[in-house]
Amino acid sequence: MFRRTFWFTAGAAAGVWATAKVNRKIKQLTPESLAAQAADKAVVAGHRLKDFALDVREGMVRREAELGEALGLEAPVDPDLPVLPHAAVEPAPPRRRRGAPARNRTLPYNSYNRNEDH
Repeated sequence: MFRRTFWFTAGAAAGVWATAKVNRKIKQLTPESLAAQAADKAVVAGHRLKDFALDVREGMVRREAELGEALGLEAPVDPDLPVLPHAAVEPAPPRRRRGAPARNRTLPYNSYNRNEDH
């Protein structure tokens, strides 16, 4: 008699446990739950990407300072030296042939907007 009661109770407990586990998994697979999980993972990925970008920027600033120190760019500037435009900051004006007239080049404008009145 005790054997039957034990196995009956064990079977009932296993059934309740399995039913609860299946219901929990079904709730996890609903569209709302999947959307919430995707949103949470997107937020976490965004935070990781932001942290990565901040680390890269910090490394760039550190390396730029090291290079500036090594090249002597942080040295005091002599006021008697002429100041030349830096190619990376100020683009040089376009060169033209000697004796050629200055001309302003404009590209033809073709609108691909079909809603525009012609």
